[in-house]
Formats: sequence, C-alpha cells, structure tokens
Amino acid sequence: MAGGSKVYTLAEVSAHSDRKDCWLLIDGKVYDVTKFLEDHPGGDEVLLAATGKDASNDFEDVGHSSTARAMMDEFYVGDIDSASIPTKRVYTPPKQPYYNQDKTTDFIIKILQFLVPLLILGLAFGVRFYTKTSTA
Repeated sequence: MAGGSKVYTLAEVSAHSDRKDCWLLIDGKVYDVTKFLEDHPGGDEVLLAATGKDASNDFEDVGHSSTARAMMDEFYVGDIDSASIPTKRVYTPPKQPYYNQDKTTDFIIKILQFLVPLLILGLAFGVRFYTKTSTA
C-alpha cells in the first residue's frame, strides 16, 4: 500500500474532485484514482461523479471483479476520519391531512352501478318507442 495510512477528512477528500486530481472514498479508505481515469472501463465521468461523497454503494452496485478490487491497493492513499462523514438522515415526509381516496372511489362506483343500468333501460325504451311501427 503505497500511501501509508494517513487519515483524511471528507472535506480534504472532496477537494480532490477534478480530472487532474481525483480521489474517491470507498469503504472507509481513500484512493487517488487520477492516473486511472483514462483506463477506467466505465469512463472517467463515472469516477468524477463519485467524488466528494462516500462512493461505497456506487462501487458495490456495479459489481466489480476480484481483479478490480486487487487493483485498488495501488491507488490507496489513506483512511477516512469517520467523524467527518455526516450521519445519514432519514427522510420524513411533511404531515398532510388525511384523505381516504378509497371511499370516494367506492361511492362513485356504487352510483355508476345504479345509473348505468337505468340509462341502458331508458335507451332501450326510447329506441323501442321511436322505432315502433303502427299496425292497423
């Protein structure tokens, strides 16, 4: 491991976020991938998009090979200070008034079940009335 085991903060890692100086944070370790940008099979944009944050999930979602994982050792520069990573906040949606949409839909269906047969019956009587020929 070429860079020793220096400890960096997330702010320090985030400062390295362009094509000339690109660092990534994966599983609590910091990697300088600047030299690998051109060789990365997914393109350099993928790596640049993962800077400034914990890229562990992005890395795992792709499903890298064991060879790719072994290559990471040559880019290792240190560890991350876990206290510098903000805690994940759980999203809580704003409170909204309760509205039971199901009851409204049930009401409309019941009315239609009553009105549609009446409409068909009325239409049948109308057609019969106007098409009736008188026999004398």
